[in-house]
Amino acid sequence: MKNFVRALLGASALCAAMSPALAETLTIATVNNGDMIRMQKLTDDFKAKNPDIDLEWVTLEENVLRQKVTTDIATKGGQFDVMTIGTYEVPIWGKQGWLVSLNDLPASYDVDDLLPAIRGGLTVDGNLYAAPFYGESSMVMYRKDLMEKAGLEMPDAPTWDFIKEAAAKMTDKDAEIYGICLRGKAGWGENMAFLTAAANSFGAKWFDMDWKPQFDGEAWKNTLSFYVDMMNASGPPGASNNGFNENLALFQQGKCGMWIDATVAASFVTNPADSKVADQVGFALAPDNGLGKRGNWLWAWSLGIPAGSQKVDSAKKFVAWATSKDYLALVAEKEGWANVPPGTRTSLYENPEYAKIPFAKMTIDSINAADPTKPTVDEVPYTGVQFVAIPEFQGLGTAVGQQFSAALAGTTSVDEALANAQNLATREMTKAGYIK
Repeated sequence: MKNFVRALLGASALCAAMSPALAETLTIATVNNGDMIRMQKLTDDFKAKNPDIDLEWVTLEENVLRQKVTTDIATKGGQFDVMTIGTYEVPIWGKQGWLVSLNDLPASYDVDDLLPAIRGGLTVDGNLYAAPFYGESSMVMYRKDLMEKAGLEMPDAPTWDFIKEAAAKMTDKDAEIYGICLRGKAGWGENMAFLTAAANSFGAKWFDMDWKPQFDGEAWKNTLSFYVDMMNASGPPGASNNGFNENLALFQQGKCGMWIDATVAASFVTNPADSKVADQVGFALAPDNGLGKRGNWLWAWSLGIPAGSQKVDSAKKFVAWATSKDYLALVAEKEGWANVPPGTRTSLYENPEYAKIPFAKMTIDSINAADPTKPTVDEVPYTGVQFVAIPEFQGLGTAVGQQFSAALAGTTSVDEALANAQNLATREMTKAGYIK
């Protein structure tokens, strides 16, 4: 009997020793922004609830992330089990069958609580192909003290002319204070996200109803000239190298009078632990030109599961945890309501505690002001506010972004950049069969 007990105890010890080896490891590709980094720090909560699942993170700069995950999913490389992807990729990849449907998430996930605009952008033929981690539009973030010093008052819904005037009056280059900080780094999701959304408010569009590029039109010239002139007069040096993270750092250091960018940045610029100007930040809608469209976008960074993953069940558990109402409550408990990932759930904006956050209303108003089904003043054959929802846009948008970044850097003129963009787009759209 003793021998039997010893053998049983020995077998139990062996099983216990082996159990960590049986844990399944999920490889997660994500972007190097604050909300995603915060999520990584909070994953002990997930591990406590799922001790049989380990997590391995691959954290990348935005442009690099897009290249890596696109290559991996298109070639069925199987490198990642969960991918951080955006509103551009999800409908295209879902239609291709490259993503796993999330329609079978548990009832406790409450998919009907997702904001309709955000959920709609992640759904194809009734299938939810990614779960939103945070949703965003874009808005004006500005220094209230510098605006007052300039003798101006920011309207809730400013025009581009007001922004240009304010930028000039707030600029003090000797003190390294720049009236306006905007994206200049080349990339379809970097400078072209800002410029495409801004161009909508100038009456510009990428293509007419016959898919012919429109960069040779007056509206695009007005857009790019306005941007380059304002940035040269009132922007920081080296602006053609600045994307979201670079401008965030400049604003937090007190070097930007205004910054027009993602609404999700609001929690970072108002956090006194990170921002020198946290108590001086105001918010306004993205500017317009009186043509019926504001220069704001609509986006969600979301978590999707590639169809090639061999760990779908574990991946779904992680996706459900990271995008749940419970995760929002966890962030609120650990770091306060201001740091909760915004723009995904109706219940968040019904929460009286969250309603006290100074940027909560402007964020949801900005999201609601964006219409990806009718993004431009004139009718167009595509959807998407700051992107064109076709597979070719990723490469084409970055190529055009390189031309516009060069115009900002002064290595080419506005006219040359637009002519090159027109030629690039015409060639690509002809090659892809859009132009007959």
